[in-house]
Amino acid sequence: MTTTAHTRADFQTDQEVRWCPGCGDYTILASVQNFLATLDRPREEFVFISGIGCSSRFPYYMNTYGMHSIHGRAPAVASGISVTRPDLSVWVITGDGDALSIGGNHLIHALRRNVNLKILLFNNQIYGLTKGQYSPTSEPGKRTKSSPAGSIDHPFNPVSLALGAEATFVARTLDMDRNHTTEILEAAYEHEGAAFIEIYQNCNVFNDKAFIQLTGKEERVHNRINLEHGKPITFGPDDEKAVILDGAEAKIVDRASVDASRILIHDETRPDPTVAFALSRLSHGPYGPTPLGIFRRVKRPTYEAQLEYQVAAAKAKQGEGDLAALIRSYGTWTVDADGNTHESNGSSSNGAGSNGQGR
Repeated sequence: MTTTAHTRADFQTDQEVRWCPGCGDYTILASVQNFLATLDRPREEFVFISGIGCSSRFPYYMNTYGMHSIHGRAPAVASGISVTRPDLSVWVITGDGDALSIGGNHLIHALRRNVNLKILLFNNQIYGLTKGQYSPTSEPGKRTKSSPAGSIDHPFNPVSLALGAEATFVARTLDMDRNHTTEILEAAYEHEGAAFIEIYQNCNVFNDKAFIQLTGKEERVHNRINLEHGKPITFGPDDEKAVILDGAEAKIVDRASVDASRILIHDETRPDPTVAFALSRLSHGPYGPTPLGIFRRVKRPTYEAQLEYQVAAAKAKQGEGDLAALIRSYGTWTVDADGNTHESNGSSSNGAGSNGQGR
């Protein structure tokens, strides 16, 4: 097998990267480019599809194939590419507004179908490109140009949404934690099927420090719950906090207050998403103790594999098929210069088929 050695520069284009100085998108872009450079795979086998929004500029800056598509429709465009070209690695770049507002249905159906896509949702909890309106993930009471008295909307929890859509891979990471982001990207790349990654991404212009409780030097040691497969879920400066299951609910307790056997062991491969969903409800956003990492990673046949099987089975049973024969199988008619139609049985009529209707 021929290997292809790359550096990050190989995945950079000659386009000026046009995000606001200090935007978290820069770090995510660098993380993705650095990660792809570690893979022994030609650049031509990667495709990046985006919708509309700040994050959706991403394909311009990736020296791969790609498309800046329609608002909310990136999963639909990407699904078509992945189904027709299963040999490619197809990535969707989207934001909380693009994916969860106008694109909500496209997102959940791509996930439930298990189309082989890697979906990166940049969540900055604001509409940045249109200058600071509240988004589907903005917290209640958010004062913006479109909600001067405070938003009254209840926000989405993207991880809960993905789990509810039966996604086979669901994870969350942070823009500024490159090592963690790279680990998640690698796991998503290796996953066969729809991989959904929520990336908390700072918008320093319209929603600065929205994730300070997870990124601040003093705050993060108290609030980051790092999910590691096969390990007890504990956190805090001295691991003094733990997560247990109380019925179907995940709860945070003082570690010293419970027997060690009650501490939840994280199992990302659990077929039933119930426990993963319970973990996703520990926080409804980046406020206080918040889980980061892989919530769920299970195996299920991909949409592409099942479609390929159906096509192969049909060919084996009926042969390659003849499109022209199929079109003519229920009769045909022609229209002469006078507007009369002539059917294959030789009958004719004025302007319509013999039954008074065109076919």
